[in-house]
Amino acid sequence: MKLQTADLRSRSRAELDEIFRRAEPGPIPAGPARGTALIVPGTALDRFLAAIVRLFWWKGKIFRPESRDLKNRITPFGIPAIRAEVYVDDSWFADGQAIILDYSKSSFVARKIRDEIREVGPGVYLGQVFWGRKRLILFSLEFPRGAAA
Repeated sequence: MKLQTADLRSRSRAELDEIFRRAEPGPIPAGPARGTALIVPGTALDRFLAAIVRLFWWKGKIFRPESRDLKNRITPFGIPAIRAEVYVDDSWFADGQAIILDYSKSSFVARKIRDEIREVGPGVYLGQVFWGRKRLILFSLEFPRGAAA
């Protein structure tokens, strides 16, 4: 697959689910990624909500392969915070493995959150957000070229 965030934003949730199912985990990425929340994908409202989320709450993630973790870039200033452990394990959503972003042991605030990502294009990952075992929303991460570990 060779999809970009713009391609993902135009797809329905059902289409994104199928894309995630067909994708492989890909390499664990390194460095900063621009994040895009996909709250109601495939709708005009999604673009608006994604812009609000990026402006005020979440700008993306910074992966640190040497410590097998990441930090989210949050607030309008992109402050690195809310750490997650990063590893490959079985997906809760689809058959096979995914890159897991596990907040259960590293963040009091987000301890019930688990993200799963799979690579859908060079440096582009599609993600699922879980609260406990309940799937909430999707997101994309876009890395500069050559950012895979």
